[in-house]
Amino acid sequence: MSRSSRGISRSPRWTTVTRQPKRRYIWANSSPMYKHVESLFMPWDFDALLDGFTDDCVVRYAEFPEMHGKEELDKFFRGRASRQKDYWLKKDLRLLMGNMIANSWECRWIDTKTNKKMWRWGMEMWAMRDGKISVWEGTLNFNEEGKRDTGIV
Repeated sequence: MSRSSRGISRSPRWTTVTRQPKRRYIWANSSPMYKHVESLFMPWDFDALLDGFTDDCVVRYAEFPEMHGKEELDKFFRGRASRQKDYWLKKDLRLLMGNMIANSWECRWIDTKTNKKMWRWGMEMWAMRDGKISVWEGTLNFNEEGKRDTGIV
């Protein structure tokens, strides 16, 4: 299925998702969903995490190369988990519109290579299809816990 037939177009700066005809996207209460998603990371439940994505998912996450499909996403999750001891995650809903969900999140962990306590904060957008994430786009900031991000300022 092509991107355009799924209602997703990609320009250099923006991703646009259009609502498919005769489809309804209804999310009565997202809080239980977010609690469930948080629980899949503490501890990591790779099979359940991957089950929340479509087989042809597209992931654009921070500086990582664009990923396509569950196999690439599985490698990404397992790579992260190998560096993150005592992982803790908190997600908060920010936007719910049509088939789009936006959230912010905060997490903490101990880096297994440096043994330093780390902190991260980010935002992500999920394009949903048939109750699963078809496009995941996210950005983040991270540093040692208690230290300021060292961005451009």
